Amino acid sequence: MTTPRRCSAVVLVLTVMTLAGRVTAQEFVPAVVFDMGGKFDKSFNEAAYKGAERFKKETGIAFREFEVTSEAQREQALRNMARRGSQIVVGIGFSQATGMEKVAREFPSVKFAIVDAVVNLPNVQSIVFKEHEGSFLVGIAAAMASKTGKIGFVGGMDIPLIRKFALGYEEGARYANPKIEVFQNMTGTTPAAWNDPTRGGELARSQFDRGADVIYAAAGATGLGVLQAAKDKGRLAIGVDSNQNHIQPGSVLTSMIKRVDLAVYEAFQTAKEGTWKAGVRNLGVAEGGVGYSLDQHNRSLITPEMEKRLQQARADIVSGKIKVTDYMAK
Repeated sequence: MTTPRRCSAVVLVLTVMTLAGRVTAQEFVPAVVFDMGGKFDKSFNEAAYKGAERFKKETGIAFREFEVTSEAQREQALRNMARRGSQIVVGIGFSQATGMEKVAREFPSVKFAIVDAVVNLPNVQSIVFKEHEGSFLVGIAAAMASKTGKIGFVGGMDIPLIRKFALGYEEGARYANPKIEVFQNMTGTTPAAWNDPTRGGELARSQFDRGADVIYAAAGATGLGVLQAAKDKGRLAIGVDSNQNHIQPGSVLTSMIKRVDLAVYEAFQTAKEGTWKAGVRNLGVAEGGVGYSLDQHNRSLITPEMEKRLQQARADIVSGKIKVTDYMAK
């Protein structure tokens, strides 16, 4: 027989446990450290921001954030987030790797995630993408849309990762048109190359003057200058990372989508749920990590023939029939 006093004790214990659970949930505060170029670069960083905002909207849990404006800030920002009690800290960009490796060792109980680099530690999740596969698809689109048989590529910082975009793009273009001519320029060799739209525009105009009529920009905020130059010249550009079709409607053929937003959202969500795992996640076409955009802003630019060819190529990449070269694995 249960006495009233015992019932009261059980209720009290359950109440305390419930309140404790609520406090724990409220104390979960994830963090994200954006890289150079700013969270509103309309490209790479902004995709990460959208993923964090989606988590906030769905859960009601706010996140901490920091925008890196100088290289020296990366390690300090990661460490500050860990010190302030964030259970998971996500670093955006390969340049965060050195700082994250050091900070993750200092805070072994904190979960870390990094986008575009691999840090082999038991408390770090490394999220990388098969950008060459998505770039192959937009390369097909560029070659099919070109009337001159000449297309271009403007990269940001000259690093192996951006060469990976460029090689995939060129392979896709040649898959559609073996005789296509591809111009290629990199913006610079320092992180400033990600945030120089003026230089991006200059490089694009130079390629247009040489006969290119479609240019793929893989350059962060610098790519905005490429998109503007395409509009000014009456030519076409291809966006990157985020869906950039809306930035210059009618001038952006498509965008190579890289789901950094999904990577950040899932890192936050799994950490909150207790299902987060360390290790490497490699997201390509088959995993829904990369692809191309088709919406009301570019619908008239993608012909039925192009769409059919793109869908077939996508399926062939997934099945393994098409194997796109990974520049970083050569």
